[in-house]
Amino acid sequence: QVQLVESGGGLVQAGGSLRLSCAASGRTFSAYGMGWFRQAPGKEREFVAAINWSGRSTDYADSVKGRFTISRDNAKNMMYLQMNSLKSEDAAVYFCATVRVAYSDLRYSSGEYNVWGQGTQVTVSS
Repeated sequence: QVQLVESGGGLVQAGGSLRLSCAASGRTFSAYGMGWFRQAPGKEREFVAAINWSGRSTDYADSVKGRFTISRDNAKNMMYLQMNSLKSEDAAVYFCATVRVAYSDLRYSSGEYNVWGQGTQVTVSS
């Protein structure tokens, strides 16, 4: 059974940066695409970024495009989300997740991900 553990959240001033990490164990990490989602209080969980199994294909929500960068290191079973120019509206609990199907294209819906981490809180002060 695969397990995902996020880290790197915290409190940052608006305009600052954070790097989130997601450590995976228990499955062939390099065969599965992954994604980052976030959920703010009172809101639904929303897609942030996705990366395919090889790391060669990525995509982002319009709200973070140009500010966030998703990456992965298959040798280390790690995925990352570099977040720059943070805004107050970026504050949320951030979750990493892995898709259901190996070697698939990018996935954007939370329903297409079957394993989730516990989340890491990102707070942005203005």
